[in-house]
Amino acid sequence: MKTIPILNIAQFEKEESLSDFYSNDLKNHLLKNKEIFHRPHKHDFYLCVFFLKGCGLHEVDFNSYTVSPGSVFFLMPGQTHYWKFDKQPEGYIFFHSQDFYEFHFSNKKLQQFPFYYSYNNPPYIHLTVDKIYGLKAYFNEVNLEFHQNLPFNKQKIASLVDLIYIDLSRLYVDKKTRYTSSTPIYLQTLSALEATIEEFYKTEKSAKFYAKKLNITAKHLNRITKTTLNKTTTGLITERILLEAKRLIVHSDNSLSLIGQSLGYDDYAYFSKVFKLKTHKTPLEFRKEYRL
Repeated sequence: MKTIPILNIAQFEKEESLSDFYSNDLKNHLLKNKEIFHRPHKHDFYLCVFFLKGCGLHEVDFNSYTVSPGSVFFLMPGQTHYWKFDKQPEGYIFFHSQDFYEFHFSNKKLQQFPFYYSYNNPPYIHLTVDKIYGLKAYFNEVNLEFHQNLPFNKQKIASLVDLIYIDLSRLYVDKKTRYTSSTPIYLQTLSALEATIEEFYKTEKSAKFYAKKLNITAKHLNRITKTTLNKTTTGLITERILLEAKRLIVHSDNSLSLIGQSLGYDDYAYFSKVFKLKTHKTPLEFRKEYRL
């Protein structure tokens, strides 16, 4: 069964000593990867892009976002995205594995940062002019350090990335994004739920299954998802199934019945019914409309 291309750090130019981290000037990065960025693809790493010039469109999992100077985007492993630019962009890009960050900060997790809390949180922030220049200095220093072979450069890069994430988190929370009033326990449980859904969504559709996996009641799990996301547990499971269905319907040439089977629906008619109930289109209508 054909799938969406998944890129990894090893495919990009890198220092051998930094196989779990990559940084580049955005203009150079896009030039070297001109055959990739405009086509839908996934990554198996965390990615951060900072735009200083240019404009265009960034589509992430069927949601479109405007690119302009001051835009910062965050992507987590597994998200499907592509870029379409109207004007030549400039800025910085870096990406890294989860281990790269958490090795240097053993008492911290990437999920502590609000843009990495959940796939339901917006993957971007737009900086005002007065905030751009401070962040630009950090990104530039990361890029310079990456392309030099200096002692302790990995440690310095990790520290700079941490500072970038801290400053961006403060600005992100100021925008009143989700979870600002949620407790740490609720956020940890939500993160665990999303990871568990990611593992089992193709075969398990019941909220009770996930509650049992997390050792809590289905009622309490539903309270957590309603408090943090204003969604039910069942709603989150269905959203994940539909997202993968959309990815495969649009970005692969597999038959629609085979796509349904891969998501746990042996009866295509039922799969089509569920899909239409949520999207108001049949799988075939969705494929035709999106490709047009």
